[in-house]
Amino acid sequence: MTVAKKMAGTMMALLLCAGGAGAQQMYKWVDASGKVTFSDKPPPANAKPIEIKAGAGGAATVPLPYALAQAVRAHPVVLYTRNKCDYCDKGRTFLKERGIPFVEKTVQTAADEVKLKEAGGDGRMPFIKIGRAKSTGFEPAAWNSMLTDAAYPEKSILPVAYQNPKASPASPPEPVVPKADEKPKADQVDRKGAPAPAPGEKTAPPGFVF
Repeated sequence: MTVAKKMAGTMMALLLCAGGAGAQQMYKWVDASGKVTFSDKPPPANAKPIEIKAGAGGAATVPLPYALAQAVRAHPVVLYTRNKCDYCDKGRTFLKERGIPFVEKTVQTAADEVKLKEAGGDGRMPFIKIGRAKSTGFEPAAWNSMLTDAAYPEKSILPVAYQNPKASPASPPEPVVPKADEKPKADQVDRKGAPAPAPGEKTAPPGFVF
């Protein structure tokens, strides 16, 4: 190989390196030993997958592809819907077809309406939040743009086994707290009729003091 050819090859390599450096992207993952690694190369196949829990009513914890998991963590998608809402159905179908993990909040009560307003909605449905971005009404082009800006893959790479959580009220009902004068239930009373001790509460024979 002539000296001229060697120099040309060297220059080409330098140009390629310079071009790559300008578009460098950093990745983060956890290896088998638990060590957190930062690199400009994608994580290896044996790296610990980032897991996103489907939540109540969804599938068990299902590892998501790296790019999708990063988007979900940085820009979670929340969809607000009503019953008997055609555009809500279309919005839900749109997200599923694009392979977007999302949480659905239903708006039926006055308390739900308050939560919707707090989220930025004006009562029209569907209402979607993608990270901090918001959109009212089903607008496929706008939703696509928001999802792409949030780094969601343009084509579905969602694992087949993944299931979104079941829809839940925007304002979940508060748990029922027994009244102070309410009699304890049968399973809370011992054989002598005295209330059973609370979990972790110390008990002692009569006359014994801790």
